[in-house]
Amino acid sequence: MTEQSQFAAPASATKRGGPLIALLVGAAFVVTLNETIMGVALPQLMIDLAITASTAQWLTTGFMLTMAVVVPVTGYLLERFTLRAVFFTAMGLFSAGTLIAATASSFGLLMPGRIVQACGTAIMIPLLMTTVLNVVAPARRGRMMGVITIVLSVAPAVGPTLSGLILSALDWRWMFLLVLPIALVALGLGAIWIQNVIEPQAVRFDALSVVLSAFAFGGLIFGLSSVGESVNGNAIVPVWVPLFLGSVSLVGFVLRQLQLQQHDRALLDLRTFRSRPFNTALVLVFIMNAGLFGTLILLPLYIQNVLGLSTLQAGLTLLPGGLFMGLIAPGVGSLFDRFGPRPLVIPGMVVSALALVVMTSFDATTLIDWVVVAHVLLCLGFGLAFAPLLTSALGSLPQELYPHGSAIVSTVQQLAGAAGTSLFVTVMTVRSASAAAIGADTVAASADGIHTAFVWSAVIVFVAAVLSVLIRARPSTPDTEPALG
Repeated sequence: MTEQSQFAAPASATKRGGPLIALLVGAAFVVTLNETIMGVALPQLMIDLAITASTAQWLTTGFMLTMAVVVPVTGYLLERFTLRAVFFTAMGLFSAGTLIAATASSFGLLMPGRIVQACGTAIMIPLLMTTVLNVVAPARRGRMMGVITIVLSVAPAVGPTLSGLILSALDWRWMFLLVLPIALVALGLGAIWIQNVIEPQAVRFDALSVVLSAFAFGGLIFGLSSVGESVNGNAIVPVWVPLFLGSVSLVGFVLRQLQLQQHDRALLDLRTFRSRPFNTALVLVFIMNAGLFGTLILLPLYIQNVLGLSTLQAGLTLLPGGLFMGLIAPGVGSLFDRFGPRPLVIPGMVVSALALVVMTSFDATTLIDWVVVAHVLLCLGFGLAFAPLLTSALGSLPQELYPHGSAIVSTVQQLAGAAGTSLFVTVMTVRSASAAAIGADTVAASADGIHTAFVWSAVIVFVAAVLSVLIRARPSTPDTEPALG
C-alpha cells in the first residue's frame, strides 16, 4: 500500500476531473439529503402505515445505524475496487432503495428501502473525498473541499424544509419519487464521466474486522441514539447494553487493525492517527458536528413547541442559514488555498460560539426574525471552519491513506451527530421535566429545557474555539509531515 503510483490519476482522468467531481458532488448531495428528509414525515407515516412513534423512528435510526456499519468498510472498498465499480455500487444501491421506498405499502417494505438507501449513502461521501484528494492539486483542494461542505452541511439542513414543502402538497411517497429520476440520471452520466483515477489493489478482506466494526460503531450509535428515549423510560433495551457492547467491540476492532496494518491488511488503517494535524482537526470536526446536529434538533423543537409555528414554517426558518452556508463555501475554500486554515477556523469557531450564546436568550416572546439571524450567524461560523478543518485533516495524510482518512472522518461525523443529538435531547428532556414538576406549563417547561441545552452547546463550542488555536497556520501536506510508514 506504499507505492504512490497505485494512486496516481491517469492524465485523461485529470483532464476530466471537473465533470467527474461535479457528478460526484451532485450525487453526494442527493444521497445525503435523504439522511434528514424523513424526520418531518414521521407523523404522517404513523397515520398512513398505522405504526407507533417508536416504530416510525426506526426509519431515521435504522438509516443512521446502517451508515455507522457501512462507512468504516469504505476504506477497504476504495482500495480494492475501481472508482467506477464503487460509484455504480453506491448509486445503484441508493436508486434501488429509493425505488423500494417509493413503492412501499407497509413499514415492512419501507424500512428495507431506507436500509438499502443508507448503504449507498455511506459509500458515496468517502468516495467523493478520496477522489478530490487524488485528482485535485493541493493548491486547489480548499476550494474543492469547500464545495464538499455544501454536501455535508447544506443537504442535512435543506432536508426538513424540502420534505415539509413536499408534504404540504403531495403524498409522502413523492419524497422518493422526485429523487429517483435524479439518481438514475447520475447513473447514466456516470457511464460517461466516471474515470478510474485510483488503481485497485489486491487487499485481503478480513471478515472479523467487519463484524467488530459493525458491533462497535453500530452499538455506539444505537446507544447514543437511545439515551433520550431512556430518560423517558421508552428505550427498547437498557442504554448501557449497546454502549458497553460497542465500547468492548471498539477495543477489539482497534487491536485487530493494529495487528493487520503491520501487513497492510487493515480494514481501517489507524496510521492516520500518527498525523497530529489530522488528530487536531478530527477533534474539532467531532465537536462541530455534535453542535450542528444538536442545534438542528433543538431549533425545530423550539420553533414548534415554544413559538407555536408549523413544521413547514420551522423548515423555512432554518432554510436561509443552510443556503447561506452553501453560498459562502466556495469562497471559504479559496481563502483556505491562499491563507491556510487558521485565519478561518479560529474566527469561525468564535462566531459559532457567539451565535449559540445568542440562542441561550431565546424564550416564548422571541421574534422569529431574530431566530433566523442567530441561525444564519451560526451557519456563518460553521461555514468558515468546516471546509478548512476537513482539508487540513485529510490533506495532512500520505496519499496511500486517503481512503482510510476519508472513512474515519465520515465515521466520526456519524458518531458526533448521534452524540450531539443524544446530549442535547437528554439535557432538554431532564430540564423540561424538572420545570414541569415545579408547576411550569408545557410551553414554559419546553422553553426552559431548550434554553439549558443551548447553554451546554455554547459551552462545548466555546471549548472548541479555544482548541482551534492548535490548528497550524498553513495546511499540512505529506511533503511537510514525517512519513507514516
